[in-house]
Amino acid sequence: MDHPTTRVLAVLELLQAHGRMSGSELARRLRVDPRTVRRYVALLEEMGIPITAERGRHGAYLLVAGFKLPPMMFSDDEALALSVGLLAARGLGLGDSTPAVASAQAKLERVMPANLKRRVRAVDETVALDLSRPVPPGDSAVLAALSDAAQKSRRVHLRYRAASGASAGETSERDFDPYGLAYRAGCWYAVGWCHLRGGLRSFRLDRIESARMQATGFTRPEGFDTLAHLTFSVATLPRRHAVEVMLRTDLRTAQRELFPAIGVLEPMGDGVLLCGQCDDLAWFARELSRLPFAFEIRSPRELKAALAACARELLARAEA
Repeated sequence: MDHPTTRVLAVLELLQAHGRMSGSELARRLRVDPRTVRRYVALLEEMGIPITAERGRHGAYLLVAGFKLPPMMFSDDEALALSVGLLAARGLGLGDSTPAVASAQAKLERVMPANLKRRVRAVDETVALDLSRPVPPGDSAVLAALSDAAQKSRRVHLRYRAASGASAGETSERDFDPYGLAYRAGCWYAVGWCHLRGGLRSFRLDRIESARMQATGFTRPEGFDTLAHLTFSVATLPRRHAVEVMLRTDLRTAQRELFPAIGVLEPMGDGVLLCGQCDDLAWFARELSRLPFAFEIRSPRELKAALAACARELLARAEA
């Protein structure tokens, strides 16, 4: 709350929320002195906001009775946050399934002064976000229903369409306790306890055909990190090859150089053990070849051959 305009609007928000506040209390909330509060109140009056000042030892400021504030007022920073948020919503695939994003922006622009409207449109027209080719979450009602159920800690009944394996395309039904939702690598997921499988599971939202909230409640594990669990489950998903590599570095450096889904990192002695799964050893070898520190491949032996082939290819390119 460093910008004076933000503090002025904060005075207005406090008076709207509390109805009546003393100058000393406003000063305490805003971390300014009472004289500064009086200056902010004067600025609000210049903007046409009718404020009554009660004099005396127990005096206070309050909005004139019956005055109705405009539905929304935004500072420049708030407008910037909203416009970037709407831009991100389209980038996350939300704008592809519903015109809600465009409608929300139109409503915001109707209550903004012209100069602020220009700034919001400038963000919309000039800012680009790389959000990895998002997959729309399917029916937006599913996202809303699951987030509502997660917030209320209520069980849902899912209809889910399988994407791979022998049951690809088939629809199954299950009860599910949604601990949270996450966006990762272009897709939306719901993470929680699956009563059909009796364990933690992640479900892609674009494959959920329906989600119906139940009366039964559940207790979310304390401190559960939805995105961390999703990343871990992707990293440990069984694939064709199980990989173990000893990295000769510290944990922080390994985390910085490797993307999370490549595997699980565990400090061990003077290094870090990388345990991962992959279908393509040549791809894994290329990921290892770019690391700025030494490493030792423990398994499988085929990964060593893939790394040697990668080295020969790079050497040939360098000598060409």
